Amino acid sequence: MLKNYQDLKVWQKAYQFCITIYKVTKHFPKEERYGLTSQIRRSAVSVPSNIAEGYGRKTTPEYIQSLFIAYGSHCELETQILLAKDLGYIKPDVFQKLKQDIGEVERMLKALIKSLRDKHLNPRTLFFCSLFVCLPETKKLPLS
Repeated sequence: MLKNYQDLKVWQKAYQFCITIYKVTKHFPKEERYGLTSQIRRSAVSVPSNIAEGYGRKTTPEYIQSLFIAYGSHCELETQILLAKDLGYIKPDVFQKLKQDIGEVERMLKALIKSLRDKHLNPRTLFFCSLFVCLPETKKLPLS
């Protein structure tokens, strides 16, 4: 039984990855301090932060929405890491390890989102959610 968001394996992995990102970006050029370094760090912090925020929300749809935000930040971070590698700020061996770790976070996030969606949604809304991003259902108005 989970006591809080810190018990989530995906949060733990994302949090450790964030720490790794801070250590890696510490060696970026000084002129990138307010550019790529700052952007990568913000994206890295956003992933475990949004997982935690979603866990603290009152409803499952709100939790899922926060996980989608975390996933968006994850994709942003992946792009920025690739850019940093291509600019020569990250060594190829370090990049391979980062790529492996970020792939694991991605798989874990997708699995958690799928699990929550499958438990929460009935078959009718599941069909529509496969076409669109699911948002919390609103109060239905009478047709007449």
